[in-house]
Parts: sequence; structure tokens; C-alpha cells
Amino acid sequence: MRHSSENYDPCYPDQPVVDLYLPIWANQPSFKSKEAFVWVEDKDDATGVSSRSTLTYSQLNSSAQAIASRLLISLQRGDTVLILCPPGLQLVQIIFGCQRAGLLSVPICPPDLSLPNHHHHLIRVLSQTKPKAVISHQDYITGILRYFSSSSNGKQLLQNLKWVSVDDLKEDVDDLNRSSHAISYDGCKAEDVHLIQYTSGATGIPKPVLVTARSAAHNVRAARKAYDLDPSSVIISWLPQYHDCGLMFLLLTVVSGATCILSSPGSFVKRPRLWLELITEFKGNCTPVPSFALPLVVRRGRIDQGAIPLNLSSLRNLILINEPIREEAVNEFIDTFSVVGLNSACISPSYGLAENCTFVSTSWRKTSSSTNMPSYKKLLPSARLSSNSSEQYEELYDNEMDIIIVNQDTHELVEDGVEGEIWISSPSNATGYLGYPYLTSQVFQGRLQGRVSYQYVRTSDKGIVIGKERYLFVLGRCLDVITTQNHQEIHPHYLETTAYKSCPKLLRGGCIAAFKIQETIVIVAELQRSEERDAGVLRRLCEGIREAVWKEHNKVEVGLVVLVKNGSVEKTTSGKIQRWATKNKLVGGEFNPVSQIRFGDHKKNMPSSAVKFHLEKNGKGKIKHEKQEELIHASSMTPRTNRLSLMSFL
Repeated sequence: MRHSSENYDPCYPDQPVVDLYLPIWANQPSFKSKEAFVWVEDKDDATGVSSRSTLTYSQLNSSAQAIASRLLISLQRGDTVLILCPPGLQLVQIIFGCQRAGLLSVPICPPDLSLPNHHHHLIRVLSQTKPKAVISHQDYITGILRYFSSSSNGKQLLQNLKWVSVDDLKEDVDDLNRSSHAISYDGCKAEDVHLIQYTSGATGIPKPVLVTARSAAHNVRAARKAYDLDPSSVIISWLPQYHDCGLMFLLLTVVSGATCILSSPGSFVKRPRLWLELITEFKGNCTPVPSFALPLVVRRGRIDQGAIPLNLSSLRNLILINEPIREEAVNEFIDTFSVVGLNSACISPSYGLAENCTFVSTSWRKTSSSTNMPSYKKLLPSARLSSNSSEQYEELYDNEMDIIIVNQDTHELVEDGVEGEIWISSPSNATGYLGYPYLTSQVFQGRLQGRVSYQYVRTSDKGIVIGKERYLFVLGRCLDVITTQNHQEIHPHYLETTAYKSCPKLLRGGCIAAFKIQETIVIVAELQRSEERDAGVLRRLCEGIREAVWKEHNKVEVGLVVLVKNGSVEKTTSGKIQRWATKNKLVGGEFNPVSQIRFGDHKKNMPSSAVKFHLEKNGKGKIKHEKQEELIHASSMTPRTNRLSLMSFL
């Protein structure tokens, strides 16, 4: 594969580092007062938008300069900085300020230390990244110090850390802006690792991905070209700003010279109609959302209710992420909101992962409609890989992005129409996982049989390429595949969807997890109302789930159904189901089920606690999380003989 010039369009001031776009835009007369980011705070009473704050390109450029100068008073270029700030414009400014200073930033969602077990990720991040400084609000800093004060290990983690209060930082930045004084510095270089981006944790403990400034800049340029963004674009995003698509769209906004309207995930969850109102009010033409948001908005979008009448006719790109993308959910969304101007041609099924910075592909084209897309196993495609089209966009895949399907066991390329693991080679590829050398070699240095000179990222996603236009369908995670009693393989999202549709009035959509424990297929489902205590209703609900799966999926037998309270099923910060964590929670006896029923001969495989047997069976006890995750992930990356030996170790 060859990599062509990255200057896709001469009308854009392409730069090797995203931060270098800022002064270019800020110094153009027409951009000085142009809004780069707008933060919207929603009311709690569902009557509309309550407040907003703005950040122009000139202001963002000045604040990035001042923040960089302030941080470099006590830090050096290349130091690691942990960012623990809530979503908002301050977080945006700090991220760009760290890049301008040449610091390695680690933005994560501040865990709620008042909740049990929420400190584990913070401890893991501190021990893995070993930051020189932490940026947060003073109240949160005080809470961290108090929380870890009683632990010797905690005190050791915090030893020699520099604490930077956001409030103090703002005052210092204001002073620096008034004085026009700035420290001279070299800034971030293209080859520098400027970001540690944690994976979502959908299939295992989140891992720290090392992203260079060059890879990040290439990735957002590729996304800009794919979605046809320019300075007239208005982006609407409520995604988490800490990693993956939410973070990428901050960078993409600046690279495109666009305007981005931001809100918080919490605001969307409380009132999904807010998303549609923002599109209406700001005439948004591009918005990224996880695919599971569509059925939620269909249920709670309330077309005819609210202070703002909806108008979605401005949308050109409704970017769907968090594969798989169900055709039925998309069609239902289109049918529901076409009456308020939604055009089906705006649907943009897409694919991305942290190991490729974020963006990989989309099946959207500005000259075609989503109605022309085929489906495969009830899913929509996330890419078109054909080079037969005359569109310039196709050059991106021909020259920059090599996406292939590989036999997971033999590492051989498979023909179109055959399922396999998705591999990617691109200038956007990250460099590896921090602290996981073996896993880095397995994931980021994939090599085909007979083509060892090329290096690929192994995604651990199952996919297939179909048709003349070579549509790529992302089917699900290799690690999540369930092998049934009759030896068929099925992805758990199919079982979860069927389970929900068996009784949508009582179950929570997007809050159901399916997995196997030994030979038993288990479904854990959240109830909408946990106060439901009628034993007969709960039994019929469990039986209905089992019967629906049996009928829909060729006699797949569910051996255990567990009904749990709202909020019990484990999820990532971006809303993906964590089947592995939900399984561990069940196996560890951490659920307090509202109801559970075991079916058929599976009783003998399920001890009364439904717990522990998977690990205790071999007398191993619990395996340390980091080691367990590396071994499990590695088991999907190696030839079959090695996988068997690793799994026997587990």
C-alpha cells in the first residue's frame, strides 16, 4: 500500500499538527469573531435551552497560547498531564493548550468518588500514565486528596504530583492575556505522542492508546474529507469529550474551520429531545451519535411536545457510530422524523476505533442516498471500499486507508463474501498501548501470510465485504461471539435486540447483555420499573425472553434470564454495553436480581450463586484484571494453538 500526499484539498491550510490550524483561522479577519465552540446548558423542565457560552477562534487561539505558557512555568515539554474536568469549554481550551505546550494530555471522565468502585479507573490511569500534573477543579482535587489520604498506596500514587486548579489556571491565563506575555516554546511536533486515549472498555478493561500528533491530524483530515465538512459546517455533539468520537470532533471542528455546538451526555439522557432542538435552532448539518441513541429518541423525542418546533431539514450527515448499525432502528428513526424534515440521504453509518485514532470509514456519499445501501444480517454497511467510482473521496481508501478482511486463525486474506476479522493500515494508526508491549505487538503489528512487509492494526471486530461497491459490514466483536448448542455462531446484539422486543413496555432498550457462562447462554435485562414485584408477571417476562430468542434465532436455548434494576447493566462512558463486566458482576454475586429463572438442563451447570464457577473451576481464583485482560485480548490475536493454551491457562 502506498500513502499519497495528505493535502487532500488545496483550499484548506493543511498542517501536520491540529493546533497549527488555530492561528491560521484566528488571524483571518473573517474568522476572528467566528464561533468555534458553543456550549449549551439545558433546563431541567423541558421548556428549552436555558443558557449558552461561546468561544471564538480568536479566543481559543489566545487561551491555548496562555494556557501553554502557564503550564510550562512548572512543567516541561513532553510531560504527561492528567485532565479531570467536566465537559465544557474549559476542557476544550485545556486540551488545545496542552497540545500547544507540547504536553502529553490524558483526558478522562472524572469518576464519582462517592460511588463504590468508581475510583478503580482513576487508580489505573495514575499508575499507568504516571502524570507529572493533574488539572481539575479545586473541589475535586480536595476530594481526591481526602479519598486517598487513608491509603498508603494512594498516597504513593499522588506523591510529587503537581496540582493545577482550573480556577487558578483561568486567573493566570487572564493575567497572561492582559499582559500579552508568553513563554517561548517549541510546541507539539508531528512525531510527538500528544494524547493518551483510553479505549471504551466494551470488551475488557480500558487500555491506554498512544496517539501521535501526526496520526491525529491525519485522522481528522480524513474525516473532514469523508463527511465533506468546511467552514460553513455546523456540528452538533453531546458525546463525551474525553475520547474517541467526542474528542475527535473537537479536533475536526478546528481542522474544518467549522462551528461546533456542544452539550453533555447527561443532558441528552435526561431529555433526548434537546439533541433535535439544537439541530433545529442552530441549523446543524452534521451530528455524530451512537447508533443506540436512535431508538431512545424515537421513544422519547416527543415531536409535538416542547417549546421549540422541530425542523431537521438542515442535516446532511447524521453520523452513526458504535457498531453494529441495525437497519430496522435506522428506518424507524427515518419514518418517525421525516415529518419534521429529516432526509434519509443524511444517514451516515460509520466505523471507528481508538486504535486508529477514531475515524476509519463511512458508507455515506454526498451524491447518493442511504436508500441505496444494502443490508446484511439486518445491519447497514459502515464503508464503501470500491475504487470504481469517479468520486475523489474514493482516493482516500485507495491511497490512505487499507481495510481488509482476514482469517482470524491463519492470517490469510479472505475473499469478498466471507466473514473474518477487520484489519486496518493507515497513517492514522496509533503507535500502541502504554504498558502492554505484548498486546501492542499482537494488535498493532498484524502481518498477512505472504505479505509480512505490511503492518496492520487488528481490530478484533468481525466484518464482511459484499457487492460491486464492496460494502463493509461490521458485525460485532470477535470476543463477544456466542457459539450455540447446535454449533452456530451468533453475535450477542441479536439476542439482546430480540429480548428487548419481547416486552418493550417493561424492559429498558440498550440495557440488556447476552453472554455465555460455560455452556449456558445468559441474558441480563434491566427493568424499566424495578418496583414491579408481581412474581407471575416477572416469570412470564423471563419465559417470553427465552421463547422469543428460541423462535427468532433457530432454536437458540437461553439457560438463564436475570432481571435487574435500572442502571445495573455495566456500560462504557460512551454507552456501550460491557458484557464482560456484566458477566463478571453476575459471576461475582454482585447483582441483587429482581427475578431470575434457570431453564431446562442448564440448572446443573449453574450453582445457586450463578457465580464464581468459571474461575474457581480450575482452582485459579480471580486473576488480576490487567493480566487477565491482556491474556484474553491476546487470545483472539494469535493462531488457534496459542489461543487454546492461553485459554487453558485462564
